[in-house]
Amino acid sequence: MRTPLANTGDTRPDGRDESSDERADRNWIDLLQELRVLQTGTQILTGFLLALAFQPAFADLTAAQRAFYLALVVLSALSAIVALAPVAAHRWLFRKRAKPSVVTFGHIALVICLVTVSLLLIGVVAFVFDVVVGGASMWWAAAALGIILLGLWVAVPSITRFQKEEE
Repeated sequence: MRTPLANTGDTRPDGRDESSDERADRNWIDLLQELRVLQTGTQILTGFLLALAFQPAFADLTAAQRAFYLALVVLSALSAIVALAPVAAHRWLFRKRAKPSVVTFGHIALVICLVTVSLLLIGVVAFVFDVVVGGASMWWAAAALGIILLGLWVAVPSITRFQKEEE
């Protein structure tokens, strides 16, 4: 049995007995699973946003609400484009022995997509609160959701990462 770093050029001792190519394949599969989860939620949210424009009550929106709505639609499209970018890169680089580069690009795209989706989620909730309740409720809802999002998406993983590095 070979050691995890034997003949691979891999300098990250994580206890796995895999080559650099095997690691890239595993990381790519993990990345695709995360993209699938993210993409499904984003597609549902995009569908919701696009359907809104065809509702009778849409005519009652103020100019500011319409502008906010259009910004959310653009953010939704942007998040879909960024989420699909690693798949497009993989297709363009298929059989070019660039899997590690595709994985690195995919990681960066996925982080950017998480940022755009977080802004989209907060924005959609703020928009709904503005239309339904109005006033400062929009800001309170956005702030509360932003705090929860930062806690679950940034603070908890950061604490866990710090604890793992201390071990």
